[in-house]
Amino acid sequence: MDAVRHTGHGRRGTGRRGAVALLSTCALLATACASLDAGHAPAATRLAPDGAAPAEAVPPGLARYYGQKLHWKPCADQPSFQCTTLKAPLDYAHPEAGDISLAATRMKSTGTGAERIGSLLYNPGGPGESAVSGLWGLGPAFSSGVRAAYDLVAVDPRGVGDSTPVECDADASAGLPESGPAAVAGLSDFTVLDEEREEIAETCRLGAGRLLPHVGTPDAARDMDLMRALVGDGRLHFLGFSYGTYLGATYAELFPSHVGRMVLDGGMDPALDGYHRMLNSARGYQVAWESFAADCATRADCPVGRSVAEADRALDALVADLDRNPLREGKDITFTGDDLLRVVSDALRAPDWEQLRAGLREAASAGDTVSLQKLSGAAQEESGSGYEWYTAVSCLSGMLGPRYTPAQTEAALPAFRRASPQFWTYYIDFLTLCRHWPAGPSQPSHAITAPGAPPILVVGTTRDPATPYAWSQALARELSSARLLTWDGDGHTAYIQPEGSACVDNAVDRYLLSGQLPPAGTVCH
Repeated sequence: MDAVRHTGHGRRGTGRRGAVALLSTCALLATACASLDAGHAPAATRLAPDGAAPAEAVPPGLARYYGQKLHWKPCADQPSFQCTTLKAPLDYAHPEAGDISLAATRMKSTGTGAERIGSLLYNPGGPGESAVSGLWGLGPAFSSGVRAAYDLVAVDPRGVGDSTPVECDADASAGLPESGPAAVAGLSDFTVLDEEREEIAETCRLGAGRLLPHVGTPDAARDMDLMRALVGDGRLHFLGFSYGTYLGATYAELFPSHVGRMVLDGGMDPALDGYHRMLNSARGYQVAWESFAADCATRADCPVGRSVAEADRALDALVADLDRNPLREGKDITFTGDDLLRVVSDALRAPDWEQLRAGLREAASAGDTVSLQKLSGAAQEESGSGYEWYTAVSCLSGMLGPRYTPAQTEAALPAFRRASPQFWTYYIDFLTLCRHWPAGPSQPSHAITAPGAPPILVVGTTRDPATPYAWSQALARELSSARLLTWDGDGHTAYIQPEGSACVDNAVDRYLLSGQLPPAGTVCH
């Protein structure tokens, strides 16, 4: 999961660069390093054959939802996909309270007969990301084997996208804080930010107050079970990235006997509180920046110096200079130090190191932001989610939505600066995110164990900036039936990345197609 400036898992970079690891990953992990590129590895675990989940009665009052028929039609401007809508209860505990609408899409399986397994439900992360548009972009990247075995299906989460959305005042998203080193200095800045968020919360209460208590992760997980039933699957097969791992784990907690093959890539630790999630995220971007800087230092044309320490100083100096003297592109577009930090973060997630080097070189030497603007535009086009969508979902979770006061936030400054000297400002201001939000939290932070669920595959990337590797390790430990697959690499998430790891792709595909987990301790390079 990532903060709203970086919603979703940011998967679509132009390529993965070979990072110079700061430590020997195998030594750090104290585990076996293996490759799955050839053949089936020994000592693997296989999921039981697919089949219907144990017969269970439809929950009281939900028969009309579980009994509805889906009417698939070609999607406008997406010839490879079909679209539909379905009804879900606003409140699962009180279905008589009314309905909401959920938008869904699918890419039909290319297989027939025994090749077919069922549907694979996809969630890209966020929260606040459209799963429908995400699948439209990602669908062609799946292997031919997965495409033959599964209908690829996505549902926009409630409150988001083309499902019944959270709609606040039209100008609410303009209140998204854009903090930077010059913008966040102490209590007075956090107080101003807190007052702005209080105003936004009130506009959302007036515009969407009835919906706000019902857009949390457990309700979205219940929608997933509804979709499972409507596509005719006894078990839910699921691929979730970033925040989608939290959604998938929540589903496994609620419906362990309905879990089929579940891949959770870029894991989130549901036992964390909001403070430590933000602190860990800030540290994650610092680790990713240092990996980029170490690689850059080996290149003759590196624009930020010959060591990580030099790169830190160069970035700080460039940010400070841009805050004092923003670069101008055209009549209305300016580029500040905060914009630079945002673009660097986007590039670290992608990861797009070549473009980042070019952008930093141009900005430092010629005052040119063309390359940086390209990175910024691509990331914003991917994001597509509003401040209100991100906030509405986050604030119903103790793990996602902290509720600090300005004074508490000021007290946290030293810890954030230590954890992330370059990126602390991007995360500390989110500590006040939910203090005035009119709904929640309804899902406290807690370890999700999901006893009774079949084997689940968790995938973690060692230098993932947005969902640090330690989170995937924790999620795999907490889930009673999980196995961790490690990608010794950079960027946010690992599966079907451009120029990514064939080892990861093969291992995940093998699990999705046969139920076979990789051997314990597997690390892909």
